[in-house]
Amino acid sequence: MPATYTLGLDYGTNSARALIVRTSDGQEFGSCVVNYPSGHQGILLDPKDHNVARQSPLDHLHCLETATKGALAQAAKKRGFKAAQVIGIGVDTTGSSPIPVDKNNQPLAAQKKFANNLNAHCWLWKDHTSWREAAKITTLAAKHRPEYIAKCGNTYSSEWFWAKLWHCHNVDRTVFDAAYSWVEMCDWLPAILAGVTDPTAVKRGVCAAGHKALYAEDWGGLPDKKFLRKLAPALADLRDRLYTEAFDASASAGNLCDEWATKLGLPAGIPIAIGEFDVHYGAIGSGVAEGTLVKVIGTSTCDVGVVSAKKEVADIPGICGIVKGAILPGYYGIEAGQSAVGDIFKWWVEVVCGGDDKTHAAYTKAAAALAPGESGLLALDWNNGNRTILVDQRLTGLLLGQTLHTQPAEVYRALIEATAFGARAIIERIREYGVPIKRVVCAGGIAEKNPMLMQIYADVTGCTMLVAGSSQACALGSAVSAAVLAGAHPDFATAEAKMTSLKDVTYKPEPKARRTYNQLYALYRQLHDSFGGVSQNADLGKVMKDLLTLKEKARA
Repeated sequence: MPATYTLGLDYGTNSARALIVRTSDGQEFGSCVVNYPSGHQGILLDPKDHNVARQSPLDHLHCLETATKGALAQAAKKRGFKAAQVIGIGVDTTGSSPIPVDKNNQPLAAQKKFANNLNAHCWLWKDHTSWREAAKITTLAAKHRPEYIAKCGNTYSSEWFWAKLWHCHNVDRTVFDAAYSWVEMCDWLPAILAGVTDPTAVKRGVCAAGHKALYAEDWGGLPDKKFLRKLAPALADLRDRLYTEAFDASASAGNLCDEWATKLGLPAGIPIAIGEFDVHYGAIGSGVAEGTLVKVIGTSTCDVGVVSAKKEVADIPGICGIVKGAILPGYYGIEAGQSAVGDIFKWWVEVVCGGDDKTHAAYTKAAAALAPGESGLLALDWNNGNRTILVDQRLTGLLLGQTLHTQPAEVYRALIEATAFGARAIIERIREYGVPIKRVVCAGGIAEKNPMLMQIYADVTGCTMLVAGSSQACALGSAVSAAVLAGAHPDFATAEAKMTSLKDVTYKPEPKARRTYNQLYALYRQLHDSFGGVSQNADLGKVMKDLLTLKEKARA
């Protein structure tokens, strides 16, 4: 039997990538990464509002064609590969990243009159302009439909679907009224590949629907019109132009249409996997199973796990959702995360310090030489708000303990430690509600390239940190889903066993470092609970002095 291959397409915050893998063993035959050409590193910004983060859907199409052709060209250099042997396509994207579209499923941004209107573009996951609407949704749902938000941690986020649509309605009725429908990016791209020209015919994934749009079979799908009318009558009317059913990864989003088959040089008619968010397919690409927490560490971090749908899972306050079928069919997908991780390090090195990759490397080396507590610094990891467990985009970063002798590399390490403390808070919250976490698998470039960070994470969380075998775990997960859908493997468990792996590196907690980090974490939680509004009468008078004591002890 000739070998077969699948194509995984992964859309991140700043770039998109295509990956060609062999279905029998997951070997990577070709890959290509393409940066989004528009905006600042692919993001459309507004200098008057730091909450704005949009993206051009035309960039998405450009990268779709360019990255796929690049990956195919690389694969063609290897013996035995032919594009005709590609049997399926999988797509993952950021989210919630909804796109306003017309009746023909074309983005409004493609129209000349809307080309320069940011509201007509894709509302990227990290757009926080709708924080007021999110707060109102939380309040109204708590009063009228508490079951809606119980599965998403009892707090609706400005990063999510309905808040963004409502904000568009409130600030730009021209765009809102021109949009026949709104489609999540992870649903839109598979539909484009399948030639779907009717937004209501787009196969929507339960991943995006359940985690971001309050969809659940328990209450008949999307929020009912009576509730949506409490937000705005126009949102209730829009419901009929969205969707009535969402699907897990056992379903197909369609088949590759002739137009895109010709553009890409792939066989027409091959199946396209249902769209999921990047980290959800990244979990599959990292071999997710019950008891495994997968951390995809990038500009932000998303933590996901699965629990058999045959079991009961308690509602977990402050997380991003518990959704049946969101990652693997037959399992609840559990999602949490941090709104900024790599973005924080990038901000410090490039924006504050005016550095580049060379500066980053120098800070990493200097920071690695520091002992836990030696800097005397403590930070909060909220530079882009808190996604879990406070779910508050109006929170900001904090650096405590600096003196006239504080060095940039010390701050850099404190920022890494802050993200590790945030990661520990998430792990403790999930375990508190009975979800088993027996191992942690990390994916993404940071997990691969920064051993210091990985060791800090192990020491802070007390968990052994493993690293996914593929440097493109999200794209690989998309390719795995396509392989199952195309029949190369009978189920996801088999496909994961054959196509995914772990790197031969393990980061185990070091007892001495862990003791110090336990003390630092206790101080972090004081700041976390105080500035996060959990503790109303906190006494922070000792925090600075406790940091100095730990600093003196470390340097002694």
